[in-house]
Parts: sequence; structure tokens; C-alpha cells
Amino acid sequence: MSGVWVFKNGVIRLVENPGADETNIVKAKRKVLVYTPSNEVITSYSHLQRHLYALGWERYYENAHLLQFHKASTVHLISLPTDFSKFKSMHMYDIVVKNRNMFQVRDM
Repeated sequence: MSGVWVFKNGVIRLVENPGADETNIVKAKRKVLVYTPSNEVITSYSHLQRHLYALGWERYYENAHLLQFHKASTVHLISLPTDFSKFKSMHMYDIVVKNRNMFQVRDM
């Protein structure tokens, strides 16, 4: 258990996220992956897959639990969760690093 112990009105309690109570909720900025040549926000794996294929990436079918792409001229492998709702910023940055000047991660 992590957090901060708060003593208020004679009661002590553990607050796991001390800055986000009902009166001080701040929306977290969501990250999006952008294909920079067309300035297109990637909204699905079909959009992403189309751009990766155009850049020379091939689908790798070794693991049924992941979407994986391999580029024949490199040792790089992009591994993504099969569910697009679990596509996180760490996956986006992996794509950006392996495809310089073609993708960007931006705050929404």
C-alpha cells in the first residue's frame, strides 16, 4: 500500500492519490500517436498497420496475444497489445523511436 496518511476531523485515513480529491480533479492529458507526413491521428490498428506496411514493416505472427511487426532490414520488433484500448504511450514511443520523423506522440 502506498499513499499519504491524512488526519482530518479526528479521523486518520490513507489517501492513495492525495492531489485528486473531489474538489481538485485534474484531467490527465491523453497521448495520441500522429503520422506526421499527413498529420493523421492514429485511431485504430488498421490505420497504424497501413502506415507501417508502407514503411517496410511486416506482420510477425509468432505470438497470438500480441500484434508484432518486424522490419527485414533491421533487428527491430514492435510489439503491441491486441486490444487497441490497451495501446499506451509506451507503445507509441516505441513506434516513434523505430520510425524517426514518421510518427510523433502528442498530448490530446
